[in-house]
Amino acid sequence: MAGKKGKFMEVLKFEKEIAGRILKIETGKLANQANGSVTVSYGDTVVLATAVISKETREGIDFFPLTVEFEERLYAAGRIKGSKFIKRDTRPGDEAILNGRMIDRAIRPLFSEDIRNEVQVILTVLSVDGENPSKMVGLIAASAALAISNIPWNGPIGGVNIGLKNDEFILNATTAQLTEGDLELTLAGTSEKIVMVEAGAKEIPDEKILQAFKFGQKTLGEIVDLINKAVKTAGKEKLSLAELMPKENEESQKVRKEILDIVDAFVSEKVNPYLLDQPKPTKALRKHGLHELTDELYKLLIEKGYDEELVEVAVIKAVKIVEEKVSAAIVERQVRVDGRKLDQIRPLSFETGIFKRLHGSGLFQRGETQVLSVVTLGAPGDAQVLESMEEVGEKRYMHHYTFAPFAVAEVKPLRGLGRREVGHGALAEKALTPVLPTKEEFPYTIRVVSETLGSNGSSSMGSTCGSTLALLDAGVPIKNPVAGIALGLATNGKGKYEIITDLQDLEDGPGGMDFKITGTKNGITAIQMDTKTDGLTLKMVEQTLSQGRKALNQILSELAEVIAGPRPELSPFAPRITSFYIDPEKIKDVIGPGGKMINKIIDETGVTIDVEQNGLVMVTSSNSEMATRAVMWIKDIVKEVEVGEVYNGKVVRIMDFGAFVELLPGKDGMIHISKMAPFRIAKVTDVLNIGDDVKVKVDEIDSQGRVNLSLLEGGKKPVPSARHDFEERRPRRPREDRGRGGFGRKRY
Repeated sequence: MAGKKGKFMEVLKFEKEIAGRILKIETGKLANQANGSVTVSYGDTVVLATAVISKETREGIDFFPLTVEFEERLYAAGRIKGSKFIKRDTRPGDEAILNGRMIDRAIRPLFSEDIRNEVQVILTVLSVDGENPSKMVGLIAASAALAISNIPWNGPIGGVNIGLKNDEFILNATTAQLTEGDLELTLAGTSEKIVMVEAGAKEIPDEKILQAFKFGQKTLGEIVDLINKAVKTAGKEKLSLAELMPKENEESQKVRKEILDIVDAFVSEKVNPYLLDQPKPTKALRKHGLHELTDELYKLLIEKGYDEELVEVAVIKAVKIVEEKVSAAIVERQVRVDGRKLDQIRPLSFETGIFKRLHGSGLFQRGETQVLSVVTLGAPGDAQVLESMEEVGEKRYMHHYTFAPFAVAEVKPLRGLGRREVGHGALAEKALTPVLPTKEEFPYTIRVVSETLGSNGSSSMGSTCGSTLALLDAGVPIKNPVAGIALGLATNGKGKYEIITDLQDLEDGPGGMDFKITGTKNGITAIQMDTKTDGLTLKMVEQTLSQGRKALNQILSELAEVIAGPRPELSPFAPRITSFYIDPEKIKDVIGPGGKMINKIIDETGVTIDVEQNGLVMVTSSNSEMATRAVMWIKDIVKEVEVGEVYNGKVVRIMDFGAFVELLPGKDGMIHISKMAPFRIAKVTDVLNIGDDVKVKVDEIDSQGRVNLSLLEGGKKPVPSARHDFEERRPRRPREDRGRGGFGRKRY
């Protein structure tokens, strides 16, 4: 029972029932030195959220420095790390990174891009109940912590999870319901607009997905109202942007305004001749045009005598104005920088079987985005072991995404995996997971690596298409090919907008979005959306889904012209898996004491053996002869000996009364000395020795399970005993000729 003593500050609590469970926000108890701090619970899942803003402004940067950290704690799940050497919680795993990225994408659009003070939001998971996902609680907690803090932020927002099971939507579905169901749709926003979307679906029709959006958005407003209630009671007065900006005197402010006016006028005049009047089909040409524009601007401002530092800031501002002008041209004139129509995809290219020795490969190109995806097939035991706070088990399909600096013509040090790589890889993995064969259908562990060789607009969607090509080339029997496309948003600042298909470079500017959709001919498999606006209306979502479907169908149609289905045969360089079932009660016999038997099979055949609890045995090898030998060995171990069967065995032990023969691995039977010949023999070794190969028949299996055999073939030629030899030379007379008193005598 909990107990407490003492009181430092008043603890404020706010709660509301959502989907049959209490959502509770508490502040004033934990981490009170942070600018904003709340504990949010839903069920027994509890997350502490803190928001802090630095007092100093970071000079020389052209972005808002926000970081979001999602901190998993194994104690929250009542577990200790499985490693024998490291027991403390270490670097975030993929799940924590993905949760942090999701929350970042939800809250970032509602900050002013002019802030240069570092803002850090940390979500620490204190308890998980196995039913209510911590990422959803963390999303609400981040919103509440920022809302009650003094940090300038145009929130709050709410967050909900939508499941679909038996064709019924489930609000804030539990972990089990999400696992068993066909949809997991995460929405962040308000009752009017959606600022972030994350979804995984099992080929759900587009219309059903839109219904899920409508179903979930109704609850976002309730959560926002609860947070606003907390803000009204416990919220701090917000800092103004002026307080965060570097202090300038009146003269400096005047100079800065003069420069910005010059920049705006200059860009308005030059953006058309440099970028829009003539289509620039490649990123290099557009970059060249942008460099010419900014170089001319730089020279102009220097000639006017402005300070070089101010000029460099002005040039950065000019690039953002260019992006705004590009968006305005799309909205007002339907003009794109490369001359495409608003719903037009750049040229597509598909290729498979790139390198002979790979198990499967696909090269996908859309415009200048180029991705090489490679499949490697492995044994079931190659599956990834999962040991996160909320997930324990194995993962048999993995997609890993790489992005080298040469993909965007840059020089940068290679310093390991970044959060972006983890996120893009996970999105493509989510896109393909619904169409993968079951373990029973295709027991291989599957790893896909997508190498981004060129990037200009949604390499993650390129990875999805490349993965489909590679899986089909590898002969993986996926249910349907999957394609992916990114759509953008152009706004003119006056309320008008246009949805654009196949987003690229200058089109991803202020007031835009990155709405990624993956799917098959039957429906959607994944969605990821983030925006640089205050959110999307349902009308905008509906239009985006409709335009995205048109693009997906085009990509799938062209892909099918190159490879319509899985290859009928695996690569000759891929391992082969032989699967069969045994009696689960016999698993211990296959394993043997301390793994002695299974290790012996592996050592002698070189195969990999995986055994499931349900009796599924999978033997993996690139050598068909050794695989066959291992399979027969295992089947012999679990085979039941039956009376009347004939076996070829080996003598393994000699006793005075008989010989023991190994019939099957781990199963012996005994030939009694009387069953080794049709006549009496003096010694077992007159017929058999250890190591002899013999052919035997099962005569009997007694009540204690002992197997009695008779010798059919093998061993040495039997030697009769002495008594037997005498009887052969002098056969006995008939009984009626013998006397009762002794041999050969008659009694009178």
